[in-house]
Amino acid sequence: MRIAIGLILAAASLSASAYCTGSGAFRQCSDGSGNSYSVQQFGNTTYVQGHNAQTGSSWNQTSQNVGNTTYHHGTAANGNNWSGTTQHIGNSTYYNGINSQGQPYARTCNQFGCN
Repeated sequence: MRIAIGLILAAASLSASAYCTGSGAFRQCSDGSGNSYSVQQFGNTTYVQGHNAQTGSSWNQTSQNVGNTTYHHGTAANGNNWSGTTQHIGNSTYYNGINSQGQPYARTCNQFGCN
């Protein structure tokens, strides 16, 4: 789950410590450690591809928004695939999926915290 949430946050927020060029539908970013990633947005779909300069590993994620649900899938730096959904209902956000180790995860967050 940490991998999926981390990738989601990277795609959504473009880390404050990263330097990005481009705008709109395409951005190319890098950070102070030499890591890089590209973000492409087409309609309700976002593609993120990243590269870790220290390990040489790469990862990717595709996210598609449909109504109040975002569907995510990708390949982690360890080469394994993962998938999940993020659904917003009222004041709650539900995270469900399979992480890159093949383990299912489920988490619910609301104004009182997460479980």
